[in-house]
Amino acid sequence: MGTKSSGVEEKAVSGMVVEVAGASYLVEDDGGVVYRCRTVSATRSANDDESLVAVGDRVELRHSVSGKEMPEAVIVSVEKRRSQLCRKRDLRRNRSREKIQVIAANIDQLVVVVSAFEPPLSQRLIDRYLVFAESEQLHPVIVVNKMDLDEDGTARGVMQLYEGLGCHICYVSAFERTGIDELRDILAGSVSAFSGHSGVGKSTIINLLLGEERLKTSETSLKTGKGVHTTSRSVMLSLPSGGRVIDTPGIREFSLSGISRENLRFYFSEFLPFMPECAFSSCSHTVEPGCAVRDAVERGFIQLSRYESYLLLLESLEEDD
Repeated sequence: MGTKSSGVEEKAVSGMVVEVAGASYLVEDDGGVVYRCRTVSATRSANDDESLVAVGDRVELRHSVSGKEMPEAVIVSVEKRRSQLCRKRDLRRNRSREKIQVIAANIDQLVVVVSAFEPPLSQRLIDRYLVFAESEQLHPVIVVNKMDLDEDGTARGVMQLYEGLGCHICYVSAFERTGIDELRDILAGSVSAFSGHSGVGKSTIINLLLGEERLKTSETSLKTGKGVHTTSRSVMLSLPSGGRVIDTPGIREFSLSGISRENLRFYFSEFLPFMPECAFSSCSHTVEPGCAVRDAVERGFIQLSRYESYLLLLESLEEDD
């Protein structure tokens, strides 16, 4: 029984997790009320992974009481996720035993933010994200920030490959505030997770979308040329123009959990037309004779850089095993 004298009658409430801070969670119910929540040993989850609660999760709350700043409650159950974004944990720096951490759940779009200048644009990272988006049936959006610094057109040249693959590319300059309106239209009506290396300008872009300085920002380190972490945990924000965005921590070790070495080939869309022509149905497109995919690479129908990404991802999945 709830403690009625504490202020709010105990009742079941459904809501969405909008922020995770250690063992504390902020949950917004369907009426817009935000609760500060915790889990207990009896908290149930419909998910099999190690992360009990993540931003974007749909949850059920009970034992509501009045808190000093907001109502407080206990998360009693977590619904099955339809999609999730994960990262590898650094076990040397984290006491948690989780090897894989879910940092965003139930997302519709994956917004991959890269930089046209510093930190350098990484095709390998883009390819890794595209494989993940394909495996989770998410709509991928590649946002290329700092286009005001792409004076020689190098970034646009690189992105022609992805335009040819049918990817949605949005060219942005947070400094000049260009491309923001187009991105705002893309995000309307969807839950979109923003991800990418630190220093690419994720938080700055989200602040522009919000129309206010809600998230901390920083510049790329001049000493290392690498980004400086400003987002330490995931947070979900509602956009004035419609839709929600999840700002995720800068990812150094992005996880492809759930993707096997045998299935990786299916997530490179340009491989698919050639795969039926391989001599072996189980062809890994590495050393087998009569491989139509390797032949397509040699003839220029598949870009060499994409094939090299495939080989590197295949190797990384082997190491994870």
